[in-house]
Amino acid sequence: MTRDASRPAPRLSSPTFSPLYRQIKDFLIRSLEEGEWGPGDAIPSEGELATRFNVSQGTVRKAIDEMAAENMLVRRQGKGTFVATHSDPRSFYRFLRLVPDDGKAAHAVSDPFFCETIDATPEVAAVLGLQAGDKVVHVKRLLRFSGEPVVFDQIYLVADLFNGLTLEGLRGGERSLYSLFESDFGVRMIHAEERLRAVGADAQSAGMIGVPFGEPLLLVERTAYTYGNKPVEWRRGLYYTRQHYYRNDLG
Repeated sequence: MTRDASRPAPRLSSPTFSPLYRQIKDFLIRSLEEGEWGPGDAIPSEGELATRFNVSQGTVRKAIDEMAAENMLVRRQGKGTFVATHSDPRSFYRFLRLVPDDGKAAHAVSDPFFCETIDATPEVAAVLGLQAGDKVVHVKRLLRFSGEPVVFDQIYLVADLFNGLTLEGLRGGERSLYSLFESDFGVRMIHAEERLRAVGADAQSAGMIGVPFGEPLLLVERTAYTYGNKPVEWRRGLYYTRQHYYRNDLG
């Protein structure tokens, strides 16, 4: 996409209230949110952006560096800076941290089996910033490694953002869920917060994963956010870790 040349450059407030590069970052995020540049698109060069915002290239560079560190943008040597996309295979493992004990890369296959629009419970509404009774899309799926169910996910999505999502659509193709959400609904997951705790398998999860009732499982509760730090997804995943472990790279 290209910017309308008649569109006035944004006015920058005094850096007393916010560092100048943070203001540039906020403007860039707003442009991403408004769709000026879509996932995978190249953004203008640092020089072009410096002219647009009437600031130094160093200020623009600092804003872009921070956005790249937050996985909103991707720098490619000799090619420029691009909007990050979940279609990049490397992004798949950014949100899936389950690794087989032998350390070998294992392809996970998503197996959704339920998708309905329901009224949000008070718990779901509180996480997603909604009112109890507001509509959410409830998805259930198994994540299989080498054909065996290892994760049982229950996913809740803000229904207004995922109008038309169906079980058939979830089952189509080899894309990750986040890639599908990005390409089909224009919703990009920017970052997520997770809580982990050990639980015993209840009757439903034991049947889904194929383990005895009470078998130790890892409960991973994730809230995923799009631009503007807006929560759009809450998922409760039960992980069977007998032959897998949850890996998190720090630093």
